[in-house]
Amino acid sequence: MVHQKQDSIGTSMDKLRRKLYTVIFEAETPAGRAFDVVLLILIFVSVLTVVLESVVSLRRNFYDQFIFIEWVFTILFTIEYLLRIYSSPRPVKYIFSFFGLVDLLAILPTYMSIFILGSQYFLVVRALRLLRVARILKLTTFIDEGQVLSNALRASFHKIVVFMGTVLTLVVIVGSVMYVIEGAASGFTSIPTSIYWAIVTITTVGYGDISPATPVGQFLASFLMITGYGIIAVPTGIVTVELSQADRRRITTRVCPNCQKEGHALDANYCSNCGFPLNKSPEAAIQS
Repeated sequence: MVHQKQDSIGTSMDKLRRKLYTVIFEAETPAGRAFDVVLLILIFVSVLTVVLESVVSLRRNFYDQFIFIEWVFTILFTIEYLLRIYSSPRPVKYIFSFFGLVDLLAILPTYMSIFILGSQYFLVVRALRLLRVARILKLTTFIDEGQVLSNALRASFHKIVVFMGTVLTLVVIVGSVMYVIEGAASGFTSIPTSIYWAIVTITTVGYGDISPATPVGQFLASFLMITGYGIIAVPTGIVTVELSQADRRRITTRVCPNCQKEGHALDANYCSNCGFPLNKSPEAAIQS
């Protein structure tokens, strides 16, 4: 009889964890979507509160209200964080995942502010949690486009590194030459300062804090300015080509019960990160 009661309690706990997992980690059900929409609103309001508190006049007039509101949000997010750990098939995996660390950092500053004055302003890290919006609203089109962009950037990485190396070599050469031509009289007091000027010029930022005064220096600066326009177009072209070739597989919002990786192809049967069968229940991940 006692064993039956224990089995009944265990079954009830498993059902509760399964239900919590579906609501908290998935956005495929109305309950899960509603939970995440409410969470998104709370995150947005909490970040806005932290931003407004940094305004001196508002903090002076509404200090007590800001403190109260911040503790309310912190308690709510702490409960949510603990529920995520409880319902996750792999709690340790969740805790050390990207969003797991972000969720933890979103609540730590308030508790730290008890001992370290001003640390509560680090709560703006909660803005990172707004990245959940793609999953929250189930905007699979945006998720798909994000995957395409990610693939294109990875494919472009080596080409862009080579390109940046070429640009770095160019600014070092031009900066060194400008140091010799202009000298300290025109503000080119050292080669690092001259390289700084070359970077500002070639990127067409043009702060104007340092400028050449000699005809030769002005000619070299003009050459660097014109070259800058062409340089801006190169990485854009590299990424554009890779974007056109990127794989446009449709991505869903499914979360792997084993490693917590979010986002898988529509026809995927196994997790692309750990190989766990996506159709298995969270309980299977616990037992494996």
